[in-house]
Amino acid sequence: MTIEVRDKRFGVIAVENGFITNEQLFEALKVQVEEDLSGKAHTLIGVILIKLGYMTHEQADEILIAMRKK
Repeated sequence: MTIEVRDKRFGVIAVENGFITNEQLFEALKVQVEEDLSGKAHTLIGVILIKLGYMTHEQADEILIAMRKK
């Protein structure tokens, strides 16, 4: 599979490639914002998506590799 990146953010790429749904991305973003506002260390969205069980490590790696190639 070829992943199209063109200056897109991790979560958008994950949705566009069918790894997660819009709703799963919004849930992960909600977790991220709540953690940030409570003073916790910032967690990358990919890490949150994996912790929630919405993505695999392999899917996240595929996106990160494509993002590095752009």
